[in-house]
Amino acid sequence: MTSETLPESLQQTLRSESFEDALQAVLSHFECQAGTWHVLKEGALHLAAARHIPPPVLALIQEVPVGKGIAGLAAERLEPVSLCNLQTDTSGQARPAARATGMEGSLAVPALDADGTLRGVLGIAKPEAHDWTDAEKAAVLAAASVLAGR
Repeated sequence: MTSETLPESLQQTLRSESFEDALQAVLSHFECQAGTWHVLKEGALHLAAARHIPPPVLALIQEVPVGKGIAGLAAERLEPVSLCNLQTDTSGQARPAARATGMEGSLAVPALDADGTLRGVLGIAKPEAHDWTDAEKAAVLAAASVLAGR
């Protein structure tokens, strides 16, 4: 899915609103309750916006090393990382503290600019278990690419 297939109103919000408001628009569009937007600076992911993330978790995700946790793996692999149920996942992809979000269906995607350069990671989550489809992953990637172009 390309950004052209995202609703124009969502694209406009992602381009022009604060990162907090843009993240909320993404969460609403994809029917998610929690999410994060990290930007890549100096080789690490730095939290730029968060919605409905408990304070203890927020303290741990201010800076995420590439390769660590769901967001760090999405950055390292340059591809989506999804978990059907974060609470019961045993893959080792998520950090143990991630369970404190109370979320289950989690997805983190790399935010690549038009040149394919990593600019950040967009993470969203649902309170129930969810198998993310390829179409959903592509749509979230499209939203992340709009954010990456800011």
